[in-house]
Amino acid sequence: MFKLHFTILIILIFYSFNSYGQKKILLTKSISENITIDGEINEEIWKTSSVATDFVMFEPDNGKPISTAKKTEVRILYDNNAIYIAATLYDDEPNKIKKEITKRDVFGVSDNFSVNINGFNDGQQDFRFFVSSAGVQSDCLAIEESEDFTWDAIWYSKTAITDYGWTVEMKIPYAALRFSNTKKQTWGLNFMREIKRDNQKYTWNRVDTKIGAVITQAGILQGIENIKTPTRLFFIPYSSAYYQENDIASGTTFKAGLDIKYGINDSFTLDAIVVPDFGQTKFDNAILNLEPFEQKLDENRPFFTEGTDLFNKGGLFYSRRIGGSPITEPVIDANEEIINYPNTVNLLNAVKVSGRTEKGLGIGFLNAVTKKTYATIRDNDTNETRKEVIEPLTNYNILVLDQRFNQNSSVSFVNTNTTRYGDFRDANVSALLFDLNTKSNTYNLYGDFKYSAINTVQDYNGFKTSLNFAKTSGRYRYLLSGKYISKDYDINDLGIIFYTNYHNALANASYRILNPTKTFNTFKVEQELNLELQNTTGKIQEGWYKTVIKATSKKNDYFEFALIINPFETFDFYEPRTNGRYLQIPRRIASYFGTEFNSNNAFTFDFTPSFTLYDQEGRITYGLAVGPKYRFNDKFSLSYILDYTRKTNDRGWVDQDNTGIIFAERNREILQNDVTGKYAINNKMTLNLTARYYWSYSQNHQFLTLEDNGYLVQNNAYSLNKNRNFNSWNFDLSYSWWFAPGSEISILYRNYALESTRNVQKDLSTNFKNVFDSNLTTIFSISLRYFIDYNVVKSKF
Repeated sequence: MFKLHFTILIILIFYSFNSYGQKKILLTKSISENITIDGEINEEIWKTSSVATDFVMFEPDNGKPISTAKKTEVRILYDNNAIYIAATLYDDEPNKIKKEITKRDVFGVSDNFSVNINGFNDGQQDFRFFVSSAGVQSDCLAIEESEDFTWDAIWYSKTAITDYGWTVEMKIPYAALRFSNTKKQTWGLNFMREIKRDNQKYTWNRVDTKIGAVITQAGILQGIENIKTPTRLFFIPYSSAYYQENDIASGTTFKAGLDIKYGINDSFTLDAIVVPDFGQTKFDNAILNLEPFEQKLDENRPFFTEGTDLFNKGGLFYSRRIGGSPITEPVIDANEEIINYPNTVNLLNAVKVSGRTEKGLGIGFLNAVTKKTYATIRDNDTNETRKEVIEPLTNYNILVLDQRFNQNSSVSFVNTNTTRYGDFRDANVSALLFDLNTKSNTYNLYGDFKYSAINTVQDYNGFKTSLNFAKTSGRYRYLLSGKYISKDYDINDLGIIFYTNYHNALANASYRILNPTKTFNTFKVEQELNLELQNTTGKIQEGWYKTVIKATSKKNDYFEFALIINPFETFDFYEPRTNGRYLQIPRRIASYFGTEFNSNNAFTFDFTPSFTLYDQEGRITYGLAVGPKYRFNDKFSLSYILDYTRKTNDRGWVDQDNTGIIFAERNREILQNDVTGKYAINNKMTLNLTARYYWSYSQNHQFLTLEDNGYLVQNNAYSLNKNRNFNSWNFDLSYSWWFAPGSEISILYRNYALESTRNVQKDLSTNFKNVFDSNLTTIFSISLRYFIDYNVVKSKF
């Protein structure tokens, strides 16, 4: 009975708070006149529309009205095809307006204007459209936790620099938005203006930084009525040609495919890949991975990054599983060898449907099918070959139901399923999530329950649950969190998880300034305690106290300092690579101090030293990251990042034999160099350079045996060479021309190489030479994609 009363009390608390600030309302009107998107704002119809003005500073001096010299005026009109936006951004020093040209979705040193639209006015997701003073477009799907700039919509914009500031005209087709099918529309709306030289941002409807939520503080757009939107059907055919050459062979490949986007209605969209081609996606950063876990890779394929916010709910979706590495290795006899083992599995097709109903129910469905994949095995006695399945035909799907309510809360159900045809492992994972906020967005209660079921040789299942309570507004904020994960909880068929079989408690408290002081534009200090216990043994798996300080100076230089103290010895249950065994990790203290100088300067510089000191003789890790960048002019910039780490007397697993689990005390060095360059011919055409050289070694100087109590003892009998020396090189030089909305020609020159050996080489120049001598692969490719709007084609016939 007490639990029932307590639950009712919590619910009453969460829905008894009064709503906050008055929302501004902008009225729009329907038009029949044509508007030319040229940045001139010279059509007479603009003079008849309502004006959004009186912007208020968002940061750094929250709540301060914009000055008369920087007055901003925005108007909106609409017809049956799109909404039209005109913005006049006054500036009494127009010659000082920053206007660096970048490629799309990259914010350079330039002023920006954006419109944020929430077609359901539910306070939970914005469609954001940005235009820089140089005319560069950016767009994203935004929720409170993140902005997804991988989403690219088709819309139109033009800017002009004037003697009184700058102007923007935008046309946003309804196809780029999502909204209900009601006759009378009410949308959430806000505008943002960024004045880059002062590092100031202003919004039309005030966003109070004392409140944790931003989207709920939008204004209102009214006046859109009885629109008859056109059919949302788009085809994006693409073709590409590749020439590849290495020391073994060379060849040419031609590919062609098609993406389809279909608007089922104004709220739901279907996306499909008929024939995929991801040949020009960004390269993966290969590393020397000595950890017990796989390397988690970034997703660079557009289909799996664009508009996937629904599918990412609950953290069950790791899209690199689709078309990733095969799940098995063939069993071979002593006289056999594997002569061909594909690194990846080919994607046959993929489709996703997503949208939201008028009552706030979000529905997402994604399905993908990958090809049956074989390894080739040769019998060395007979020279005959055979093939063995290493990945069967596999179907992946995700279903998400996400019910929003009260403009800031939601309850969600997520299910992921992996079905492999034949006698292979299958998996199913379900999750129930809730995220509840008070109406004033002062407090938040969120949690989940997740259940996994694996069908394999021996079936097993597991679960994970968590509960979190947070104060999310004001200068002082806090978070209390608890989590439990069972031993057999496993989402790795379509998700990714490394640590299971533990429970933890976490407490976090923070203080921040809400307006600038004499010294700082922003300042925040955060304290955190975390304790994590392994379920089976009760031993401490993690335990730390952490302090983080973040500040921005009056000169807009950024500083960050952290101190992490692990006052207890902890135990690693994964490094031994054997179920039930664990490794003792000594007490330790770690710290870093990061500095980023004002990015508005032509020359800027990042600098971050760090260290970790262990309560173990001679064991220390230290690092240094340095990143200079120089902007030669608004078109051309170069940047360099050097990231160096040295681990002295590090300890890690190397082998297992009939005497036990073998570890080594070793020295490690990791050096990564990244060079990026950009030359913008104009705001539709860019040349981009990305180069990466990575070198790492691990040199063992003492072997050790793991005892049952988790401690290591000296092993003088083991003598195999388990040293590692690893080099990786990647180079991309690309040309991109967006010759029409949604249509692009891209040319890519790429070369890459990997070199791995047991012989440690500490001379950097020798390592650099060796990687180029190790079968350097060169690829030259040309790709064309063209956006076809069904309505445009229809109108011509």
